[in-house]
This record gives sequence, C-alpha cells and structure tokens, in this order.
Amino acid sequence: MNPTTLEIKAGLQIARPVHQVFDSIVDPAVMCNYFISWGSGRMEEGQTLQWRFPEFDETFPIRVGSIRNNSYVSYYWANGDKETLVEITLTAYKETDTVVTVTEKSMSNDEAGINWLKGNTEGWANFLACMKAWLEYGVHLRKGAFDFRFEKPQQKEA
Repeated sequence: MNPTTLEIKAGLQIARPVHQVFDSIVDPAVMCNYFISWGSGRMEEGQTLQWRFPEFDETFPIRVGSIRNNSYVSYYWANGDKETLVEITLTAYKETDTVVTVTEKSMSNDEAGINWLKGNTEGWANFLACMKAWLEYGVHLRKGAFDFRFEKPQQKEA
C-alpha cells in the first residue's frame, strides 16, 4: 500500500478536565507556557492570528477554522508553500482526564512530505508532552529548550 497523501496523528492523556485543556489551547496566555512564546489573540472561528515560537525568530499566521467548545479546535498554518490543517480533538476520559488527539493533514507522499511527516510528528509529540507537563505539574519544558539555536556554540580549548 502506498497512500498518495500523508497525515500525522498523535495523542496523549492529560490528568485535567476537558474545559481546562480546551482553554489552554485557545488562550495564548496559557499556551505560552507550553507551545508558543507569543500569540496575538484568543482563538476564535474565522480569525487570523499571529504566533511566535521560542525556536524561531519570526511570527507565523494561523487561520482559525472551526471551534466546538470543550471538544474540537482546528486551524490552518503554512508548511512551506502549502497550508496544512491541524485538528485537535478533546475527549473526556473517566471524570477527571482528557485525551488530546492532534491530527495534521496533509502532504504528498514524496521526499518533502516525508520530511514534513518526520519533523512535525516529533513536534506534535513535543507539544503534547509539554502541555501535559504544564497542565499537570506547572513545569515549562520549552523554557530554554531552544536557546542553542540562537547562541554560538562555545569552542573547547585543546
């Protein structure tokens, strides 16, 4: 089997209620603790927002798609010259937890698409781990994680 398009899917259980996880996705003040470093506004259907990430020294446009309170958020963002759709689904698990599933689609099944698949799959796994660490333990995993991209490495003396 050789599908013509590729999509990413990652999921993780977070020990927080759905409403809290949902708010952490749509509110940039909370999202800054685990994903972005700055956002121009709260996610609302039809808006175009700007996000800045700690590992990049530029802003990126985010076009908000559909939002269903406490269950679903979608948005579009650029991947090279193509726009991909990100869907985040929240499912209550037991009475206190939420399963967060992120799907990003789609890219062609070619070398560029495979590189996208590798990089963004890693990115979504990191997103979920950082979200879990922040919401459950108040730990900001991204803080300092990308300093090496902006600083010159120090030379070791022989």
